[in-house]
Amino acid sequence: MIKKEMIAMLLAGGQGSRLGVLTSNMAKPAVSFGGKYRIIDFALSNCINSGVDTVGVLTQYQPLRLNAHIGIGIPWDLDRNNGGVTVLPPYEKSAGSEWYTGTANAVYQNLEYMESYDPDYVLILSGDHIYKMDYEAMLEFHKESGAEVTLAAMPVSLEEACRFGIVLADENRRVTEFEEKPKKPRSNLASMGIYIFNWKTLREALEALADQPGLDFERHVIPYCHSKGAPLYAYEFNGYWKDVGTLSSYWEANMELIDIVPEFNLYEEYWKIYTKSEIQPPQYIAADSVVERSIIGEGSDIYGEVYNSVIGCGVYIGAGTVVRDSIIMNRTHIGAGCELNKAIVAEKAQIGDRVKLGVGEEVENEMAPQIYHHGIAVVGEKSVIPDGVTIGKNTVIFGVTATADYEGSHLAGGRSLMKAGERQ
Repeated sequence: MIKKEMIAMLLAGGQGSRLGVLTSNMAKPAVSFGGKYRIIDFALSNCINSGVDTVGVLTQYQPLRLNAHIGIGIPWDLDRNNGGVTVLPPYEKSAGSEWYTGTANAVYQNLEYMESYDPDYVLILSGDHIYKMDYEAMLEFHKESGAEVTLAAMPVSLEEACRFGIVLADENRRVTEFEEKPKKPRSNLASMGIYIFNWKTLREALEALADQPGLDFERHVIPYCHSKGAPLYAYEFNGYWKDVGTLSSYWEANMELIDIVPEFNLYEEYWKIYTKSEIQPPQYIAADSVVERSIIGEGSDIYGEVYNSVIGCGVYIGAGTVVRDSIIMNRTHIGAGCELNKAIVAEKAQIGDRVKLGVGEEVENEMAPQIYHHGIAVVGEKSVIPDGVTIGKNTVIFGVTATADYEGSHLAGGRSLMKAGERQ
């Protein structure tokens, strides 16, 4: 192996339970975003745009879709003989198999992978954030400040600060204290879960803390380095960064892509977002269809009306159907004469004719109000909705449903319809 200055370890094993049925069959970083992308594409694209050509992707929960998407890294120019992208699942050891029990434990279990490149620096990333960031600029800051650990941090409002790990730093940006989700924050610099470690510092910390249950960077590794007197610095990031860990934040981030002047621009030449794309024909917009302020993926056939929505690839929308403020993922089929309002429809769903989705009063969801809220109607992957049914807001449907599942052809707001078995 040729020695690398900096390698990246990309944590992509999260279940993403707050995304509800969207992550029933896949890890959160594999969820579709922005019509043609998946969430993990943003961190991988940042790596190659920043000159980081060696990336270990740590997977765990439902990794099949993620593994197939990443492959050997061709879309991101990470198919390298030396370096490139390597998927690192938990594996069987002579003493038995061991699941990753925390973010830092996952990295600890792959010390051998990191050692093989003898890096000077290790970049720790999360695979479930939407942002563009030049890690090379962060590395320059790390070197110039003489840090052993650098945390990326961004200013947030003091009202929001209680949701994050908060960093307190002096005028030179040297970290003096941490507060994990403080009730009364003393700083508005929120940790983004992006770190650069000197390799020797990281290895020593991971080995010293190896027996710590649920070994985590924010709770264990960073405080350990701080207690040992290692110089810790905060690198301030002021660009767009979104944690799409909830259905409402996921919906908002997609809708922000179609603003007249989007805060997060997918179309910049100098910082492209790369993805694995299927070979698709062009999209077809029928003569009497209407499309306003929307993203329409390749291979989609639009015969109805689409307003303020993000439509994936290979989607069919029938005549007389009106889609508003919605996210429709790849290869979904929506029949004729439907009405969809503020819906998230996952991949390969089948929606019959004359279906009304996301209508009526907003009622709290009966099953998981902490997940299904903000008036969003959610349809899971490969789900089937029969002709002529009406479905309220804050609802979730998952599985192959039939007319008999809807009392009076209606599913009231706040109700959940989960069926065992899936359409192949």
